Amino acid sequence: MLIIGLTGGIASGKSMVSHILRELGADIIDADKVTLELQQPNTPAWQEIVAEFGEGMLRSDNSLDRRALGDLVFHNPAALRRLNQIVHPKVIARTNELIAQIAAHNARAIVVIDAALLIEAQIYTMVDEVWVVSIPPELQLVRLMSRDNFSREEALKRINAQMPLQDKLMFAQRVIDNSGSPEQTHRTVRHVWRELLHTIAQREKPEANNDSQNH
Repeated sequence: MLIIGLTGGIASGKSMVSHILRELGADIIDADKVTLELQQPNTPAWQEIVAEFGEGMLRSDNSLDRRALGDLVFHNPAALRRLNQIVHPKVIARTNELIAQIAAHNARAIVVIDAALLIEAQIYTMVDEVWVVSIPPELQLVRLMSRDNFSREEALKRINAQMPLQDKLMFAQRVIDNSGSPEQTHRTVRHVWRELLHTIAQREKPEANNDSQNH
């Protein structure tokens, strides 16, 4: 099994890259979906978040209002740290469970952990390679404003609340440029995937040779 950690800044196109990798045969663990699962009403994480930030963070159906929670924590670094302290350990534990489930069915699986906070949450320590989706800062800003209907000021606050891209790149074994068209990104991801499969094949060759020699 090979585990890849896929990350990038907000609105970098990480989800599109993850989708392409799924099509190519990777098993995807989406940290955002894991977080949503863990924050369903009356779960331990939900209870801790409500106790910490109040019932004002709830919608009428008792689900968390993620937009309201985001508005709060992205303007308050201490609140963001507290939220991460509640959520990150639970996400890591659940991710380990999912990896074990995949391994039980396919010991040769290529697993991609799609996580915006891969570095910040220390999830990168669980992976064999870190892949970072990269786009220029101004393009990231434009895409975020368009995607989430944010003002320029609000979009900048969201971007600045995350680890700078240059810092994430320091952890990267592979970088995927997503500054071009979707077609260009598809070509880039397919190229990186072929490189990965070639690397895996080269690593396995000595093992195969040793096995044949032993027989």
